[in-house]
Amino acid sequence: MHTRYSLAALLFLTHQHGVADDDLITSRAITMPTFSIIAPRVEETTVEKANTIYQIDQFELEQKLPRNLPEALINTPGVMVQKTANGQGSLFVRGFTGYRTLTLIDGIRYNNSVYRDGPNEYFSLIDINSIQSIALFNGPASALYGSDAIGGTLNLQTRSSNLYNAKKNEFFIHGSDQIRYSTAENSLLNRANIEFGEADSWGVIAGYTTNNFGNIEADKLGKLPYTAYDESAFDVRLDIVLNAQWDFTLAHQNLEQDDVWRTHSTLYSKPFQGTEVGTDLRRLKDQQRQLNYMKFGGYDLNLLLDAATITLSHQQWQEDGERTKANNNRIDDFFESNMYGVDLQLDSSYKQVNVTYGVDYYIDYVDSGRIDYLADGTIDEVRIQGPIGDDAEYGIFGAYVQAKFDLSSRLSMGLSNRYSYVTAKIGRFEDPNTKMAAEYSASWRNISSAVKASYLLSNDGSKSIWAGLSQSFRAPNIADISRYGKSRSSETEVAALDLAPENFLTYETGFKLAFSSVQFNASYYYTDIKDYITSTPTANIVEGLIEVSKQNSAEGYIHGVEADIHFEWSKNLDTSANFTWLEGYLTRGSTVGSDSSITEPFSRIMPMTARVGLEYKSTNKSWWMGSNLTLAAKANRLSEGDKADTQRIPPGGTPAYQLLNFYSGWQANKNLLLTLQLNNLLDQSYRSHGSGSNEPGRNLIMGAKFSF
Repeated sequence: MHTRYSLAALLFLTHQHGVADDDLITSRAITMPTFSIIAPRVEETTVEKANTIYQIDQFELEQKLPRNLPEALINTPGVMVQKTANGQGSLFVRGFTGYRTLTLIDGIRYNNSVYRDGPNEYFSLIDINSIQSIALFNGPASALYGSDAIGGTLNLQTRSSNLYNAKKNEFFIHGSDQIRYSTAENSLLNRANIEFGEADSWGVIAGYTTNNFGNIEADKLGKLPYTAYDESAFDVRLDIVLNAQWDFTLAHQNLEQDDVWRTHSTLYSKPFQGTEVGTDLRRLKDQQRQLNYMKFGGYDLNLLLDAATITLSHQQWQEDGERTKANNNRIDDFFESNMYGVDLQLDSSYKQVNVTYGVDYYIDYVDSGRIDYLADGTIDEVRIQGPIGDDAEYGIFGAYVQAKFDLSSRLSMGLSNRYSYVTAKIGRFEDPNTKMAAEYSASWRNISSAVKASYLLSNDGSKSIWAGLSQSFRAPNIADISRYGKSRSSETEVAALDLAPENFLTYETGFKLAFSSVQFNASYYYTDIKDYITSTPTANIVEGLIEVSKQNSAEGYIHGVEADIHFEWSKNLDTSANFTWLEGYLTRGSTVGSDSSITEPFSRIMPMTARVGLEYKSTNKSWWMGSNLTLAAKANRLSEGDKADTQRIPPGGTPAYQLLNFYSGWQANKNLLLTLQLNNLLDQSYRSHGSGSNEPGRNLIMGAKFSF
């Protein structure tokens, strides 16, 4: 651990999955709040919380009908959604993405050891239709969740059955079918759902989703070839009340994507504002992800123990890639990840102190492979490894404790601390020096701590200020150490053998206000970065591509401002607005082993963005209509890697854009919900910064949900 970050002597506590903050807890005693469809906003009861949390509930998801998980968060302050491909979406939260943002599903760690640097597709491998609520915790949370929780933590709660809403001991059965059709996306989604059980005893919910996405119609560019793909998902969850104190949950999720093209690197891509067309004849991926878990939850157990949660999980990822070069030579590669986890979380309270503590352990087993073929279909070479090292293991152990307490009627404080032990072993990878098969083994330890305080400025609790000082870290994973193959438009990556964890120290402060008609939240953060792992040129050129390798070669900072407001003019009319500004710089080595350095902007930094929305709803809330406007400035603060990423980022940066959307809905009766949206009313040609293709032009989205 970096010595300048040694807060551990001052603090004594931490927390882990699902209970980092009261707002992230979801149990049978907690219900999620309902928010405006315009944009996620801070819950009124979070005024006294020393952090920024944005939440979206199931009702809003059904009204808005986002195409996938990343698009559900597209209007959230501090968030930019990048899409390397139509079927791939990556959240940038406070400038960080990929393995520097952490995702939890029902409290279970989603990030595995093959998560890559920069934008990747993994956020799109979670079926948004299986999600009941979303909570985005902006900012660092390693003292709460461990490695990767740097830019933000996304906590997803899956749908559960109507177990506690029916009459006691009564058998219940409900079902629904939801359809979403989009014109410029050329897409059709169908979600079938059924739930049944006995109230206060047991309940089952199951759902099946099919997504058929056609080629995008992108205004002046017209139809974008090979942006179509198919996706299907299935999930089932069983909840059982064992007795007055214990619950049991058993769940399964599965999602598959078929033929998701990375069109920007192929000759079928269409240039936008000077971007270059790729040369590959084919480049696509198939993905499959499964999650299985069982969870025991106990409540009001005894005088010393308020609650306990025990979770066992298994998550499997499979990826198959195909790339056909301009000379008709083909590369087929794959990886398979099997990650097993066990979590024990305990909650106790003594007088005015609430303590959460426990341990967790995740072990990921990874296999990979690659075969290179000549143009005539014969095998050219069976490679030592696939996109990451073969026969690999990656383990993360954590022990944590967190305490929250009031120092006075207005001043509250939270202290946390977490010990992490990370191990990495790779059975086979290609040594970048000898080009022969080699082995690798390493381990790292970390102690991350945080202190946060909140002070109420008024007797009625409507206004507060808060501040925090938080350590965070990210240990090198299997992708960092052993990644092999093409990355950016102009780069190919080789293994890195001498990596250490990244270290971050973040200062935050904010102001919150909540009255019956207005809610306001603003925050400023500054993150100091040390030992940052970046792709650094090795000075070698391989098949016309710049060879890079990961190095702890950078340090720097990122800071920014986030603000959002929601104002109700009347019971029928309300408006909302949010604003995001951030900037960051890194000083890194120019090449591996060189003493020279380069200072440059953070890669793919989010441009200044503002959003404003207006919504009118009927008195009985049976129908509503509204619009929202997004104003994104030109993204012209480019790193050297951004400038070289000529297939995705136009020369001089991604152009500014103005996006105007309209939406409406009608709850015809308790069995029928109809929605209508018209997105990109101005029919603009635009893409989010760093994306591989443009977004749809003027786009009509029609939705219907039938329930029984």
